[in-house]
Amino acid sequence: MASSSDEDFVTLSCTQTEPNPIGNNEIFITIKDINSSDLSAILSCKTVKIQAHRDMLVEDSSFFEGLLSGSFRESNLNCVSIEWTIEGFINILRSVYGFPMNSTSGNFLSHVEDALYFGSKSLLSKCKAWLNAVASSNNPELQFDDLIDIWNFCRGHGNDSLPEICALYLARNFMQAISSNFFGAFPYNLLLCCIKHPHLTIQSEMDLSDALLVWLNGNSNREQLELPNEVEDQSKGLLKQIRVCLLPLWYIAGKQRCCYFSELAKESIQKISRLVEISPPYPAGIFEDGSFGHLRIRLTESSKKVNISGCPQVTSDILFLSLLRPEYYVDSTQRNIIQQSLITFDLPSMLQIPSGDLYGLSPSLSFEAVEEVDISKCPRLRLKSSIELFSKSFPSLRKLIASYLLNFMSTNVFILIQKCPLISEIDIAVDVTPLIPEHVTVVCTSVISVSWLGGNDVFDTGFFSPRTCLSRITRLILEGRSDVSDLYLQCITKQCVSLQYLNLKGCISATDIGISVLINGCLKLHSIIVCDTSFGIHSIQALCSPASNIGPSDSESSKRCLSTLAFKLQTLHMGGCKGVDENSLRDLLSKTQTLKRLCLRGTHLIDDALYSFSSSSLEFLDISQTMISGDALAHIVNLNPALKCLNTKDCKNLSQHGSNNSGLADSHRELFSELGKKCKLEKIVLGWGISWLSLEALKPAITSLREIQIGLGGSLNEDALRLLPTTCPMLESVVLYFQMLSDTIVINIMALKHLRALGLCYCFGDISISSFRNCFPNLTKLRLERVAPWVTNNDLDVLILNCVNLVEFALVGCRLLNPDSLRIISNGWPGLTSIHLEDCGEVTQTEVSCLYNCRALEDVLLRHNGKGIHSLFIIVAAKKLPLLRRLSLDTCDAIDGEFEIPDCKQRGMLSTVEITRCFINPEKSYRTEEHKDTLVLEWSGKSCTKTVVEERL
Repeated sequence: MASSSDEDFVTLSCTQTEPNPIGNNEIFITIKDINSSDLSAILSCKTVKIQAHRDMLVEDSSFFEGLLSGSFRESNLNCVSIEWTIEGFINILRSVYGFPMNSTSGNFLSHVEDALYFGSKSLLSKCKAWLNAVASSNNPELQFDDLIDIWNFCRGHGNDSLPEICALYLARNFMQAISSNFFGAFPYNLLLCCIKHPHLTIQSEMDLSDALLVWLNGNSNREQLELPNEVEDQSKGLLKQIRVCLLPLWYIAGKQRCCYFSELAKESIQKISRLVEISPPYPAGIFEDGSFGHLRIRLTESSKKVNISGCPQVTSDILFLSLLRPEYYVDSTQRNIIQQSLITFDLPSMLQIPSGDLYGLSPSLSFEAVEEVDISKCPRLRLKSSIELFSKSFPSLRKLIASYLLNFMSTNVFILIQKCPLISEIDIAVDVTPLIPEHVTVVCTSVISVSWLGGNDVFDTGFFSPRTCLSRITRLILEGRSDVSDLYLQCITKQCVSLQYLNLKGCISATDIGISVLINGCLKLHSIIVCDTSFGIHSIQALCSPASNIGPSDSESSKRCLSTLAFKLQTLHMGGCKGVDENSLRDLLSKTQTLKRLCLRGTHLIDDALYSFSSSSLEFLDISQTMISGDALAHIVNLNPALKCLNTKDCKNLSQHGSNNSGLADSHRELFSELGKKCKLEKIVLGWGISWLSLEALKPAITSLREIQIGLGGSLNEDALRLLPTTCPMLESVVLYFQMLSDTIVINIMALKHLRALGLCYCFGDISISSFRNCFPNLTKLRLERVAPWVTNNDLDVLILNCVNLVEFALVGCRLLNPDSLRIISNGWPGLTSIHLEDCGEVTQTEVSCLYNCRALEDVLLRHNGKGIHSLFIIVAAKKLPLLRRLSLDTCDAIDGEFEIPDCKQRGMLSTVEITRCFINPEKSYRTEEHKDTLVLEWSGKSCTKTVVEERL
């Protein structure tokens, strides 16, 4: 009979269930052995025996409880045989004896399987703790295919706790899951639990919508759905979780033809339109449920980016709702207070009261992880209130994108810097004015000062003195800002001492001296974009002058070169800057050594300047509209093998020999030979000098080409154009000017797998609708200008059927069209953001109200299409199309011969309206309308400017 001490133990003999190619047949180990760091010898055995404490096994494991203390005959035996994997058996014993477990993404499921098979409470608890820790970590380490296996295994074995954590993990890491190869394989129930989870972390509601559509369209999912109506049921179950009131207008407008999304898209547009038309205070009927869930932007502790761009329906009140504590939505009394407050008060403005609180409500939730916010094209946000919200709820905010918001004045940058001290990147770009001084001849101009009504904030735009505290701004985009003056640049210079990247493109109010003062004061600048500004000789001198902080030990040559900002420049875009003479440009280029991006479009660039350029790091070069020869360009190409983008549009001298007096053929041979041998291009814009032979020489460089444009002066024969898709199979954008076309050529181009944009402009030859009879779901931009006069309404039907996802559409010279054509276009492509129709028969002969079906339009051009546009069109369009920014019309198409101009309250998001005016030439024997002038209306944050120019813009 065994002693009492022997009865406390039982010998466990585990036989490996998996084949073992090497190792001893049997080994006897101790408890100490299972805690060894090297278990390789044990794991290689066929059978492992170990003496374990009976009570500890029974207490932890339901398997051993039933085996050793039940009615089984093994309960009286001193040795029990088990068939299981040796590694799993060792894991159970390690857990029973409290040894640490080494779980990883790769072995976690086997640990769970061990725990469930043996009913081990401790191992299952450790698995749950590990998965919880991984799910709560900011650095995801669980592979998504493993996550799917864990979910399926646990659900199949009746375990409910681990699937809940799987849903949490997927919810917190949803953005990474979207881009994984396994997203389409996620089970429906896991995906649904994830979307409903309060920790679902997405950057925008659009991301969630896109992800669900991808999942629903996935082949793997359709194969799983075998029951009748299961596809429809699951799509409804998923899509109803989307908060349609928070989708971008342009996005939802484009989904009206989606098979899964059409009904939801129509519902969303109705709700968004209602929100846009209602200004605070809100009527009670706007609140669909007590939790305001349909109006709350998704924010969690894991959110790093908040993107509500393109949502004109979003107001500061809606943003405020998203930042309130959850308890305010749980308690019915608090919900009623919120609802009544929104109906009767402007909540964000109440943030300014001393207590910062309204009826005990305060957006005190702080989302520490949020570093980036995008509020572009959200004109109904009150900027002062929004900045206040950002400062309180996003303390780690480092990047704000607020482009195309005229009510965000440039001086708001200083308020933002003071309220959000960690911010380092700001983008407040707007549309660049068409009135670039070098391009237009002004007849007269007038300025009307305006004051923003309807709650839009305005800061005093006179002298503005920011606080003396230094900001962390490194990247500042002010593109198109006409209110950026020299005084403003002085403020930037004083406060933004860390500035590295500055975009002043189209800032026509800043002078050369003002820009030079900024350059002298911002010694860390390495990227400057000053296209179409007064950037000139003074600014170049500032770039080429040695910095004032040079140490005494530096040599004279270092002071002259290494210490200049020019030497450190990585990006220099100065296209259209006519104030730079040839000598200054040569001096500047001779001192730039690290440039990666260079734009010299339309400058006084000559060969000598390029020959003085010695940088070998260029990736982007734009020398369009200059007098550069092929020899000088070949010199640059030879020095810069990393060149990826090249623009030589309108460079007529590329067809001439350079200063080295090489012949024409030699010049071209050298240029395109160097390009072909040295570079791997991604984008190229060519004109004068490009030919079939040139393309042949370029072949090695353009195998990975994504964008190509052939313009005036270029001549590719039919063979070259026909072979373009095979030569450049990765092409996404093809634009051809003045080329000889045929249906064969167009069909070959349209067959490109990755084609997104196609432009055929002023080309010769004979093409027909047969070129577009295949399906092109990837095509989003289509321009047919003076190449398709045969287009009829039937042809439009074909285009709509085969190019379902167009967002930009332009037709010029299609004179067979009639008023029904506009209805066909607007109904067929409701998601258009840009439409240009010029000289298109009688498209606007009766009326244009059907155009309002394209609710997301941002850019509209209607010229010479029929005298049927009402005089109130501009005002009505600004109201019906909440994202409309640019509008171009002609008085020839106005019923009354003129258009009424909207005031500040009526203009919506309009920033520029161009109205061309024509007259009948009495000297000609036939009736013809000739251009007279163009009236340009521009709105800024402080004024409306009316300018008449001679040019036809």
